Amino acid sequence: MPSEMETSVKAEAAEGDPGRTLQRAIENRSARVGVVGLGFVGLPLAVELGKVGFQVTGIDTSQEKVDGLEAGASDVMGVSAFEVAGLKAVGKLGATTDYGVVSELDVVVVCVPTPLNKTRDPDVSFILHAFAQIRDRLHPGQLLVLESTTYPGTTQEVVLPMLEESGLKVGVDFFLAFSPERVDPGNKIYTLRNTPKVVGGVTPACTEMAALFYQQVVARTVPVSSTQTAEIVKLLENTFRSVNIALVNEVALMCDRLKIDVWEVIDAAATKPFGFMPFYPGPGLGGHCIPIDPHYLAWKLRSLNFHSRFIELASEITRSMPAYVVAKVGDALNGHEKSLKGSSVLVVGVSYKPDIDDVRESPALDIIEMLEEKGARVTYHDPHVEAINIPPLKMASVALDTETLETADCVVITTNHSALDYDLISEQAVCIVDTRNALKDVKVDEGKVKKL
Repeated sequence: MPSEMETSVKAEAAEGDPGRTLQRAIENRSARVGVVGLGFVGLPLAVELGKVGFQVTGIDTSQEKVDGLEAGASDVMGVSAFEVAGLKAVGKLGATTDYGVVSELDVVVVCVPTPLNKTRDPDVSFILHAFAQIRDRLHPGQLLVLESTTYPGTTQEVVLPMLEESGLKVGVDFFLAFSPERVDPGNKIYTLRNTPKVVGGVTPACTEMAALFYQQVVARTVPVSSTQTAEIVKLLENTFRSVNIALVNEVALMCDRLKIDVWEVIDAAATKPFGFMPFYPGPGLGGHCIPIDPHYLAWKLRSLNFHSRFIELASEITRSMPAYVVAKVGDALNGHEKSLKGSSVLVVGVSYKPDIDDVRESPALDIIEMLEEKGARVTYHDPHVEAINIPPLKMASVALDTETLETADCVVITTNHSALDYDLISEQAVCIVDTRNALKDVKVDEGKVKKL
């Protein structure tokens, strides 16, 4: 049931200026907020909004996720059950699968997945579904923000026409903006609160309203001139990283041919105080952003008859890295007079980056699959990932102990978790392929280690 304050806010919006009413509700944090999508982006946002005083309702299609949140649990790394239960206890956080609650909300933030389909084209079906539900419950005095990564033009060309079917006018009756998520899972320094928030609205009034909303929870907002600008900001950030990681991976291949340690090269180059930013090679790219986001930009540009050569080349190099690692494993085993077929290979670390439990797009999964296709007997250890159940892979993490290491013909370090015992690995493993330079500071017999 809405409170007396919420009822009066909606009555004032109906009779007067809905924008002014919404502004006051945001400023005094009486605005009711909905977050659509309670994953790694939506749940942290919902929790932080609840902490600053907003009453937040999470909306998700997963009944299991909603039931967990209602029970005070969290399935997102970085969000503790203590935080969820505490906010739930004081009435600042709830969850539902029913979009009907949107009719009672003042602000709705959409944080749904935007994957690529099999042809590497954007799949915006989750966005379309969410905003179709919102459109049917849209009322004067609402702010709607899309945070899901997407191609430039989605908010203006796809979302806005849907909402205008309601008969309400954007920038006057309701406000629409795009603000790209900048979540970095596992980052202890840069969090939602101290990472600047880019905001672009359909109209200047939309930008101002969205910026005002985010100013309640983040230290700094960065208004830009349009939703299209805000959309491409996120794509540029991750395309920049994708291209530079591909470049350093290619340099790693060059250094391998030249018998030069690429890690030493990068460390020396990084001493230059200007004009150079260190990126590091690895077994490939993973996660929800860097392997995917550049393709949103490339797809959009193809529709304008523009071929994004850097993006395509970077993707080609990156996609080749798992196969390169598998070849390295074969070479390492040959040095010990063993063939890849029939050998026992232990893959250490399967999440896409250190100290998290996320295996989406992880190159380690490709490496395991390729090794098995070549006849290797593969096991894995990851302190953060208890099991993998992503067809065709279905396996559980094994213990990282002396017995496991001694019985492995080759150990492949694919993710450099800080919790791993690298001294134990270096002492007990007979053959190691280190794709992350994880053993840099560990005393180890160089004869049994091959670097990327």
